[in-house]
Amino acid sequence: MPAPPSDARSMRGELISVRPSGSDGVVLTVRTEIEQPPLRAARFFMLRRDDRLSPAIPRPFSLYRQNGSELEFLIKVMGQGTKALAQSTPGTALRIVGPLGNGWPTLDGSGAPWVMLAGGIGSAPFYMGIEQALRGMDGAKACSPSQLIYLYGAAHKGMLYDLELFEALGTPVHTCTMDGSHGHKGHVLQLLENLQRTGAVPQKVRILACGPERMLEAVEAHARRNQLECWLSLETMMGCGVGICNGCPVPTRPEGPMGSWTNAKACVEGPVFSTEAVTMCHAH
Repeated sequence: MPAPPSDARSMRGELISVRPSGSDGVVLTVRTEIEQPPLRAARFFMLRRDDRLSPAIPRPFSLYRQNGSELEFLIKVMGQGTKALAQSTPGTALRIVGPLGNGWPTLDGSGAPWVMLAGGIGSAPFYMGIEQALRGMDGAKACSPSQLIYLYGAAHKGMLYDLELFEALGTPVHTCTMDGSHGHKGHVLQLLENLQRTGAVPQKVRILACGPERMLEAVEAHARRNQLECWLSLETMMGCGVGICNGCPVPTRPEGPMGSWTNAKACVEGPVFSTEAVTMCHAH
């Protein structure tokens, strides 16, 4: 049975700061009691307050940015758990489990450009992903800024969280909103197709995507149609984060590398999956 990563720990943490982001988001800065080595982008942690104001089950959040034992999490305030975290004050004690899951593949600069498709709060795992690709990881050739194209979509401008921080990374950034309040009017795949039509983005790209389930279904279908390499970071709800509860199944592709079992666990075998391994398309 797939097990949680060997570096995962249950530990105490302390809230350093909370700053608002966008119309309904916050960025939490948290200090963990155990020093964290540099972590791969798109890994995640389970977080809860260490008091009765948080639900008993912690919530999963992608690591947004890291500075040693100080970790940042970009959080959309939606329900009781995220509200309790967002309303915390500096010094609030937290219970933290992580680092969990697997991150993005190594983003090497020796092939087709990487197009990063983010939907709303699905932007969280991309900041460090871009940073690490520009530096070069695991001996891979570093990417030039023009090889990393960030496409960010949301319902409206207020859900394009921390857009200026992504723009400051120096890679091409394009936005779209469903109501037309910022950038192209429409969704990220329409934006990608527009940019390819005008020649701003080549036809042959490698795709990374994180966002709502319907968006990921559409991205997977697009990648299959166009025979593109594609990785999805799933926003699947999780109960435990460590592979015990079986609450986050993802259908595998029978002919793929995980096809010996009908489902993979998003928490320990993901949250990042190649579309060769799993499918989001329910008709499958």
